[in-house]
Amino acid sequence: MKEELLQKLETIHEAKDLIQINDLMGYQSAQELRELTDVLEELVQEYVVYKTKKDRYILLKNCVNLKIGKFAGNKKGFGFVVLPKEDDLYIAEEDTNGAIDDDIVLAEVIKKGLKPEGRIVRIIKREIETIVGELIEGKKGLLFHPDDEKLSLEIKLDRESLKNCVAGHKVLVKLKQEYGPKKYHGEIIKIIGHKDDPGTDILSIAYKYNIDPDFGEEVEEELKTIPTEVNADDLKNRRDLTDWNIFTIDGEHTKDIDDAISLTKENGNYILGVHIADVSHYVKENTPLGDAAYERGTSNYLANTVIPMLPHQLSNGICSLNEGEVRLTMSCVMTINTKGKIIHYDIFESYIKSRKKMNYTAVNNLLMRNIIEPGYEEFKDVLLEMNELAHILRKEKIERGYMDFDLDEPEIIQDENGRAVDVVRVIREDGEKLIEDFMIAANETVATHIYNMDLPFIYRVHGEPNSEKIDDFTNLLKIMGYTLKTRVIDMKPKTMQSILEELHDKKEFPILSSMLLRSMRKAEYSKENIGHFSLASKSYTHFTSPIRRFPDLTVHRLLKKYLVEKDFSMTTIDILNNSLVLIAEHSSEREVAAQNAERDVNDMKMAEYMENHIGEVYDGMINTVTTFGFFVELSNLVEGLVPVGTLKGDYYNYVPELLAMIGKNTNRVYRVGDRVKVRCIRASKEASMIDFELVGDEDGNQE
Repeated sequence: MKEELLQKLETIHEAKDLIQINDLMGYQSAQELRELTDVLEELVQEYVVYKTKKDRYILLKNCVNLKIGKFAGNKKGFGFVVLPKEDDLYIAEEDTNGAIDDDIVLAEVIKKGLKPEGRIVRIIKREIETIVGELIEGKKGLLFHPDDEKLSLEIKLDRESLKNCVAGHKVLVKLKQEYGPKKYHGEIIKIIGHKDDPGTDILSIAYKYNIDPDFGEEVEEELKTIPTEVNADDLKNRRDLTDWNIFTIDGEHTKDIDDAISLTKENGNYILGVHIADVSHYVKENTPLGDAAYERGTSNYLANTVIPMLPHQLSNGICSLNEGEVRLTMSCVMTINTKGKIIHYDIFESYIKSRKKMNYTAVNNLLMRNIIEPGYEEFKDVLLEMNELAHILRKEKIERGYMDFDLDEPEIIQDENGRAVDVVRVIREDGEKLIEDFMIAANETVATHIYNMDLPFIYRVHGEPNSEKIDDFTNLLKIMGYTLKTRVIDMKPKTMQSILEELHDKKEFPILSSMLLRSMRKAEYSKENIGHFSLASKSYTHFTSPIRRFPDLTVHRLLKKYLVEKDFSMTTIDILNNSLVLIAEHSSEREVAAQNAERDVNDMKMAEYMENHIGEVYDGMINTVTTFGFFVELSNLVEGLVPVGTLKGDYYNYVPELLAMIGKNTNRVYRVGDRVKVRCIRASKEASMIDFELVGDEDGNQE
């Protein structure tokens, strides 16, 4: 009955009551009606069917205004429902319906547009299992206070788990039995450290996102079997590239080096080699190491703290392409013509010995300022040729529609005690772009090769943007006084690229490019190849960072299975068709967790830095306007809130369709993209909060 019922419900786009559905099914007996009632209720519990307040039924996927997603709460009370393959849904505080961070919820869309809004109809599942917080002294002993202000939970700790704990300890608590609404018994399962100890602040955020620095005893045991040097037997059946001029380019402090490059010229063409650490040789499936890599999904870079996907013995040791050390690799060697087209390639197992560990600072000095640092003299010519090729590759990508959003990132500078002493904007120059261009070429080549073989694979995909979102964005531009020459009809990469080019010389470009990026779908991992929109690539994967990303490790395993072992059996294909779906979903989830952890650490450290700069005045740009004020971004990417209550001389109203705050009497407007002068008036590391007050605007008006 269940399958037949679902087929019938597929055709219904208006909720029906039980009798109407019974008639639709053609049932006539009371027994069939009872069975139909049970099946419908079962589907309701599975959230396949939605039951209205008037006891009518409809397939949830046919309710365009009902969505299931994960609630991401904000400490100010509002939040967002994160939806797969759709834009996040803004939920006002009064519409959260008791949901807390990470709850799986059913939400109703109540407003569409550039910033869709909704309300939570029902909490489907409380996902949260562990909470990070601080132990504080209470009248009757130690009390637990969650770090996350978004979690309005009352938690009573087991007395036994409080042993060896003191006030000020940051701890990880496992929720046990719920004894009332938002009330739980809890057990301490990890003492992270004292809040005043260096690094405890970052580890507390890591544990919040289930990022565990400890690999466990089973992994430690397996590490005893991992060699510290490459064995001679491991070199059999691999191509010896140790006499090639191969080297690495990374950040000055990078220790987990998973990509190396080489370049020669032949008959006017470039022979580019991208050589990637063969992590799959050491990290096998269904082993403690392999399982740990899967669970983590990615390495996490939190300010100056690295929590790697693989233990340091591998990530910094036997797998890292260290200077002067023989290392096992997977190589993708491409012949590229002067138009940037790959006319031939080869993908194979190899071993290399890196000639030099280069860093971006020195490479950029050579490429952009003709400053040759000691040790780089013999590499000058090949680096210049590499840069020449990188520019050719980039030009080819741009011609097909590649989009460069040119978004900079912040770097947190910390002292020896882990305290933030500076925040700087990281500038990408030719060295960074060169490596990016070469890695994209290798990733596309590997993806295209396996796609053409029509075999199961893991792709990095980026879907086409929602046309309504782009319409909303272009309407916003009109409100700001900009009229696009680009005709936004077909959503093609070239269209989006043209919009970016038109906006590039505008003063608000950093904000506008970020808003345009947010109006697009998120990139993710998938077994299905739908292409990568922002790269204008028909086939793309992640092959170049297997030390740091599990999808890349999976791609290496697949390459060996197909290209080395020649295993194309139907048994293998069937297994992979199922397992790769789960791997792609899990990897995407862990990527989001890593991004959220990095964001939270940056917010906390920026607030810590600004605690020492209260009263100082800065120039900035408004990047977000809300009902409670507007956020201003400084040149170093530090962001703070100008609360609406601090705006003087008028009563200000939020006008969402203009993304602006407008004075009721003066009509003074503060909108996204306006340059303003602000003073830091408050900053709190514990709350990850920075407050500014307005000092003046770009027209010289003083508050």
